[in-house]
Amino acid sequence: MNIAYDIIVVGAGHAGCEAAYAAAKLGSKTLLITMDMTKMAHMSCNPAIGGIAKGQIVREVDALGGAMGLVTDKSTIQFRMLNKSKGPAMWSPRAQCDRMLFSSVWRETLENTPGLHMWQDQVVSLLFEGDKVAGVITEFGQEFRSRAVILTNGTFLNGKIFIGWNSTPAGRIGEPPAIGLSKQLKDRGIELYRMKTGTPPRIDGRTVDFSKLEIQQGDKDPRKFSFLNIPSAIQQRGIQKHCYMVYTNSAVHDKLREGFEDSPLFAGRIGGRGPRYCPSIEDKLRTFADKEQHPLFMEPEGWNTNEYYLQGFSSSLPIDIQIQAVRNIKGLENAVFYRPAYAIEYDYFPPTQLLHSLEVKNIPDLYFAGQVNGTTGYEEAAAQGIMAGINAHRKIHNEKPLVLKRDQAYIGVLIDDLITKGVDEPYRMFTSRAEYRILLRQDNADDRLTEIGYQAGLAGEERYRLYREKSAKRDTLLFWLENNSISREEANDMLKEAGSTPVDSKRKFSDLLCRPQVVWNDIEQFVPRGTLYGEDALAKEIYESVEIGLKYKGYIEREALFAGKVMRLDSLAIPENFDYARIHSLSTESRQKLLKVKPLTIGQASRIPGVSPADISVLLLYLGR
Repeated sequence: MNIAYDIIVVGAGHAGCEAAYAAAKLGSKTLLITMDMTKMAHMSCNPAIGGIAKGQIVREVDALGGAMGLVTDKSTIQFRMLNKSKGPAMWSPRAQCDRMLFSSVWRETLENTPGLHMWQDQVVSLLFEGDKVAGVITEFGQEFRSRAVILTNGTFLNGKIFIGWNSTPAGRIGEPPAIGLSKQLKDRGIELYRMKTGTPPRIDGRTVDFSKLEIQQGDKDPRKFSFLNIPSAIQQRGIQKHCYMVYTNSAVHDKLREGFEDSPLFAGRIGGRGPRYCPSIEDKLRTFADKEQHPLFMEPEGWNTNEYYLQGFSSSLPIDIQIQAVRNIKGLENAVFYRPAYAIEYDYFPPTQLLHSLEVKNIPDLYFAGQVNGTTGYEEAAAQGIMAGINAHRKIHNEKPLVLKRDQAYIGVLIDDLITKGVDEPYRMFTSRAEYRILLRQDNADDRLTEIGYQAGLAGEERYRLYREKSAKRDTLLFWLENNSISREEANDMLKEAGSTPVDSKRKFSDLLCRPQVVWNDIEQFVPRGTLYGEDALAKEIYESVEIGLKYKGYIEREALFAGKVMRLDSLAIPENFDYARIHSLSTESRQKLLKVKPLTIGQASRIPGVSPADISVLLLYLGR
């Protein structure tokens, strides 16, 4: 069988699903090949979407017209907006999901996407015509031709699982690895290295005494990810599942240390670099030897299951050590495992071999997305997937690639970091990686990207209509607040209630809303009914957008101005003898790497792994720019 497609996507993880969805929606005849159609966008690790900076990425994927936000909303079992005590640039949505439902909704979405076909099989090699990729060959001997191929193999490329002294080839526990592609690409000059990640044990909730655990409830007024006006699962149900916090203790630590001599991590049997900010529990004990306890989280895996995920307890220690250690945790004295924790080592391709479109520099029409590029996390994978899908489609239709800039999206920051800095450990997005995070808030992702997604052909008419409607209503309300005043008496009554200082004359409503103590609810009672928009989700987004825009107007304008300056100063020279050691506001990691490399320009410094955008801002200040 020899079938031709426009685009073939290999792997149906979070990157592959988003890539296939985007390519097909744009009009390319697309084939998605996966080893198991029951595990599309499978949550291999924690059953949650979003979090610090990751939530912003999901909102951006949605604003462009992607599917992750919609799928998440349909499978949410708890929602929390993180960092609400901080400024809006730090607010990050996070949804606990029903793991099985999440995968099922993704499959339903893909099966009903016109122009998208699926095939269950393993890709064992690529087809080439000269230097260009021309399709794939599968384990079943099927040959599929295409004009572009997107590889999104996750942890499956020569994957190997470790539990104590036991190890076995696998992409995930119980699933075979992908063999053959790595060698073929290496033979064609592509560099590849090994990375390591891991996952915690899954616990039977019937064996846990939840009365001893600290409850973590969802938000009282839960939000959602998608900008489309569709209620989430918990908004429809009116209920949420609880998460729980527990802590390790000295008995847990002592038991874990008994297994250190059997640790494949410490014995050197795992050579790949693991994620710095999500280490295994044994790595935590070694790195933070002075800590008497570490927080862990018991997270439900769905509406209708007793399975719980013990976040923070990734490990590759022997199973008996894992079980005994967990049973020393308060409330988990009788815990029974469904699955043990394990580590997995896999191949990845250093992303400096890619263009900003995610096309491989030396192999035209071949794209990499997701963990094969050295990233970690569902959200980072989805971001790369949607951009690879868009750009593969644009390439075969002779259109310029869509490249998001660092001041446009966290997706732009992510890809630019990968392409220009490379990775020496699994890359995870943080707000600190974005130098323009006041501009890149979760609330304004549609303002930044929906027009772009619509012009690209991915964001649909209904999404674009809602975006235009929201923008027009927000501007109308903002105009009213900036052009109408409140009397001194009414203002002072309101300010007294809000705990703010009184005024001596009438004031514009916009001026009062700029005060940190005054919130929208204080102002709303004075706004004419014809200027308000009710209490639905869209109205709440409008009110929040107006309040943030007024309160942080000066900061937003200043950061936008700074962004322009940084672009002009990208090649600013750094004195050869510049003393990084005296700049204590730089992170320790940054100082060490800057001293070692001694970059000649700000641009070069910004591309050194471990040097964050915040560090570059500090350097600019010290250089008087």
